[in-house]
Amino acid sequence: MYVLWGKSQTPNRENLYLSGVNPSSQIFQTPLVYLKGVGPQRAKIMAEVFGLHTFVDLLHFFPFRYVDKTQWVTIAQLQPNLAEIQIKGTLVNLEEVPQKRGSRLVGHFSDETGSMELVWFKGTKWLRQNLKIGQQYSVFGKVQRFGSTYSMPHPDMEVYPPEKAQFTASIRPIYPSSERLQTAQISQKIMGGWVMELLLQYGKHLEETLPNSLMERHGFIGLPQALFHIHFPKNLNLLAQAQKRLKFEELFFIQLQLLRNKAIRRSKVKGYPFNQVGRYFNEFYQHHLPFELTNAQKRVVKEIRSDLGSNAQMNRLLQGDVGSGKTMVAVLCFLMAVDNGFQSCLVAPTEILAQQHFRGISDLLAPVGLRVALLTGSVKNKERTNLLADLKDGNIHVLVGTHALFEDTVIFHHLGLAVIDEQHRFGVAQRAKLWHKNDIPPHVLVMTATPIPRTLAMSLYGDLDISVIDELPPGRQEIKTVWRTDAHRLKVFGFIKQQIALGRQVYIVYPLINESQAMDYKDLMDGYESITREFPMPEYQVSIVHGQMKSDDKAIEMDRFVRGISQIMVATTVIEVGVNVPNASVMVIESAERFGLSQLHQLRGRVGRGAEQSYCILMSADQISEDAKLRLHTMTQTNDGFALSEVDLKLRGPGDLMGTQQSGVLQLKIADLTKDQELLSLARKEAMRILQADPTLSQTEHLVLKKAFEAVLRHKNIWNYIS
Repeated sequence: MYVLWGKSQTPNRENLYLSGVNPSSQIFQTPLVYLKGVGPQRAKIMAEVFGLHTFVDLLHFFPFRYVDKTQWVTIAQLQPNLAEIQIKGTLVNLEEVPQKRGSRLVGHFSDETGSMELVWFKGTKWLRQNLKIGQQYSVFGKVQRFGSTYSMPHPDMEVYPPEKAQFTASIRPIYPSSERLQTAQISQKIMGGWVMELLLQYGKHLEETLPNSLMERHGFIGLPQALFHIHFPKNLNLLAQAQKRLKFEELFFIQLQLLRNKAIRRSKVKGYPFNQVGRYFNEFYQHHLPFELTNAQKRVVKEIRSDLGSNAQMNRLLQGDVGSGKTMVAVLCFLMAVDNGFQSCLVAPTEILAQQHFRGISDLLAPVGLRVALLTGSVKNKERTNLLADLKDGNIHVLVGTHALFEDTVIFHHLGLAVIDEQHRFGVAQRAKLWHKNDIPPHVLVMTATPIPRTLAMSLYGDLDISVIDELPPGRQEIKTVWRTDAHRLKVFGFIKQQIALGRQVYIVYPLINESQAMDYKDLMDGYESITREFPMPEYQVSIVHGQMKSDDKAIEMDRFVRGISQIMVATTVIEVGVNVPNASVMVIESAERFGLSQLHQLRGRVGRGAEQSYCILMSADQISEDAKLRLHTMTQTNDGFALSEVDLKLRGPGDLMGTQQSGVLQLKIADLTKDQELLSLARKEAMRILQADPTLSQTEHLVLKKAFEAVLRHKNIWNYIS
């Protein structure tokens, strides 16, 4: 039993005991409309604005900040630009003051040292009816000064002394609000009252969710205490304890589900055993490997080899910075597959990238006599028919392609390995089609060149095994990155001309973002015109590629650049995952302040593929935001994608970092992946420890956990983004 506070603090109630919280208790699934003081109309608003439907939803509707109400000031002590302050005094009178649109309500408020004004612009009718002249109030808010008069707009007001002892908490919660709530007179005080009513009325039904041994190990307070003190903290220490406990629990249940999903998959989903490293692998490795593997590549190949030989289906994420050698790792995996009598496929998000992969992999595997084929939307008629027949007969060892590989007509002889490049560009349903091309699903290797901080990867891909290539091949020169403003444009043009004179090629990239495509397209075309003026024919050849071009035209322009016919490629971010042009050594990014760090890094990775020194020039307006300055400055300081991703996570948040709002992570109620990395690691470690010792959670000490976890799976709640 947990005693939260005693009679001295709640004079009108018996002592409140909370026997623990399992929000899974049936009573907490009661619709919010049945809570005293809510009613149908307010329940509807809370559901529509915040998605709050039940008692448990309200219980987990946490304050987003707190204000300290331990300090009092007098009116005589007021000064301009004070932070939020609290004053005790008497409401002397109220008057309506006409203004251009409607009127405002002004209350004259005084204490023993002087007087000030309280001002309201909305809800004045309700206020006139409910505020009492001559009544003592405490008011809280920010003060403004007009001439010699101080005023406080829309103050937080309470009768003084407080009518209910439970509202004497010195640290007040501030809940998310909206204009709709204000219009409906759902104030902070009212929301706090609902939460208090919930705790008072139904506290006895609350049950603990974590095992005692875990809580003792880390000094966590009980969940009932945590829920009370997150809403009504008595002091900062109790607030910190409540936050720590609730953050941990949120992250812990996420990790528990991810790890459980992984364990179920491993036990139920058998994989093809790759028992041998045979002739093809050894011949390639000993005689045709174009360069010595880095230690990181060797480590990753060993990890994959262990998976492939385990009789369980491999599901592994391979993270590696641009140019780190992920494709070579994939090629070595293809060779293992062939040695064991299996076919492989590689799926790329764009036709351009698929063609690049096809050329590279074909060149690598040709010396050992393996056949690589390319299947995209462009492959038609007889060529397509012959290709599909060869695939079905087993005459094709590796099939490279786009989403065309997902089609039902694509039938493999014996698919053993599927490699997905930049997997976030493919939907779950698409990938599932690939898994069902066999009775037993193929091994899966997911590759990404988008560096993801480890903490974020644990939540986004926690059900995958993760390998990281964290070093670049030897001899690769670091790309020199500089930041220049529009004022230096002529100097930048001069530098580009010097590089072209040395035989190099140049990318010039313009942003293209969904919200303002028309404007962006204009920026691109204006930029193209200025480039062609500065770099005229026939001395210079300029290509242009953007999303509004036909595929054939785009391919022609790309091909001109790849073959070195044009020296400059003006493009939108369509080239972010584009072709590999070793001779391209300069990347100019226009309006660089409009890109996130992850995207800037991806674009920078389009150069630096050859032996020559490469450069990335970040162009920005003269006046940009502080965040933009930090991003561009960070880009000039490091080429490490993982270091950049950590900064990006802090600046932009996990959802933006992933590019497409894979925003389950954003649905966290209280934890913050940026700030709570240590807690996330701890939650994962504890989830692993418990599942290893008791996979079914059937031991006596884990029964409370099992009950809570089953409720999470049943009601989804805050973890509904986990597939």
